[in-house]
Amino acid sequence: MSGFDENIVREYFELNGFFVRQLRKYQVQSRKKRIDEEIDMLIYNPKANAEEAINNFQLFSQDVANIRQAIIVVKPWHSSKFTPAILRSETKVFDFLKKEVLNKASDYFNLNEIELTKETQSFKKILVIPSLPSGEPHRSESITLLKEQGIDGIISFATILESLIRNIEVNQSYQKSDLLQLLRILKIYNMLKEPQMTFFN
Repeated sequence: MSGFDENIVREYFELNGFFVRQLRKYQVQSRKKRIDEEIDMLIYNPKANAEEAINNFQLFSQDVANIRQAIIVVKPWHSSKFTPAILRSETKVFDFLKKEVLNKASDYFNLNEIELTKETQSFKKILVIPSLPSGEPHRSESITLLKEQGIDGIISFATILESLIRNIEVNQSYQKSDLLQLLRILKIYNMLKEPQMTFFN
């Protein structure tokens, strides 16, 4: 199922003007991941201002527009409650932040067709998760743990889905994307209405 979640994330970044490189089309389950399998995708936005700072840790679409390049890891824990205890117990969450993985990411970003900066510090490390805890102190504690591990920001699935739904136009066909075409059809038949958007805020 994680492949479907990754496709949702990919559609979101592409709709926001990013070039997306999905590093694999298979799910690793029966063995330990190799270094090159820790990262789900790389994103690059040629229109982003490299000097623009990102001030928020929880990123929304207006923040995403300022990202130049990033490595993305998707954790689709939709049926689990996200807590600091999960972060402490699920140590594999942070495997993509290991030095050898980040060095590999620098190699992936070294594309001849596009001028990219190669330094490890030049790309953001972003985690896509269902959501942060809504209550304190769990929310602040989770953010602190993520920052301490080297995560630059998180994007929630609610933010991604809200953006996709908002940007789909009913008079435009999305035949090359099953996901976007489904959202368009749901909009056409009034299955997705404006008041429902507030659910994601």
